[in-house]
Amino acid sequence: MTIKIGLWGSNGHQIHGLIKGYSNVTPVAYGKFNEQAEQSLLTDYPAIKPCKTYEEFLNIPELQLISLCSPLRSTQADQAIMALERGISVYAEKPCATTEADLDRIISAAAKSDAVFHEMAGTVFEQPYWEVARQIQAGVIGEVIQVFAQKSYPMHPGRPFCEDVDGGLVMQNGVHAMRFVEHLTGLRAETISAIQTGLGENRPDSDLKMAAGAMGRLENGGIFSIIMNYLNQPGVGRWGNEEVRVFGSEGFIESIDAGGRVQMVIGENKPVSLNTAEEAPSWFEYVLEDVTGTGQFPYDLEKELHPTRMVIRARNEI
Repeated sequence: MTIKIGLWGSNGHQIHGLIKGYSNVTPVAYGKFNEQAEQSLLTDYPAIKPCKTYEEFLNIPELQLISLCSPLRSTQADQAIMALERGISVYAEKPCATTEADLDRIISAAAKSDAVFHEMAGTVFEQPYWEVARQIQAGVIGEVIQVFAQKSYPMHPGRPFCEDVDGGLVMQNGVHAMRFVEHLTGLRAETISAIQTGLGENRPDSDLKMAAGAMGRLENGGIFSIIMNYLNQPGVGRWGNEEVRVFGSEGFIESIDAGGRVQMVIGENKPVSLNTAEEAPSWFEYVLEDVTGTGQFPYDLEKELHPTRMVIRARNEI
């Protein structure tokens, strides 16, 4: 079955490059792309229809799925709901909503629609995190007691001045760390509190925050802490600098140095490097199968979006 997809906005991880590898996905319309992204898109798909307004975009008759990377992340909830109400499935950049009320509206709209909604939430559906999750949820380290996660991106002049554009540090960046906490362990966070600072952001009239930290309690009584910042340095050699340590009653697992070292220690045994050569399942393929009704999605929507819920709560309670 061929899926007709529309691409709205290029503010984030728009998927026009990814879908080139899928013969069953055909892009039919787009809108609100920046000039560079538009040139790349038209090179690959010269027949794709440009749309000036979102209403025009949604009125493309064959549209089955839209990928949302809207110019303002704060508008994505309304746009997602408009699509779902018309029976069009949605794949949205994070954060898909910037308030809990909007997140609940999305979940409610998806429940009422024949279409499906998913966030670009596949953080742990790639190595080495897939293998880390597999070991933890198999009980190898015993009961999870404490989790530490870090997500660090570099600062650059294009970082938005206003959090309406991409959600800001805690929601745009920190959601990855929160997915490490919840999706790696299979445990839901029950509480969260956070602090943040704009120290180091010297551009006039900018509300960008440069660093933040959050902590809370997991549903099993364990605890977690996360840090997030725009302080990664080019010398790391990776855009995202992640670290994760999960401590259990029988041992711990860690992925450090941006995934450069992934190991597990159980009791008195020496550290064992995890085998991360096995290909992880594709989050996007799960999404496509859900759109066509040909597969079983690994999470229900509440579990998928719960890390987003927690970083929204953390940001709005600072």
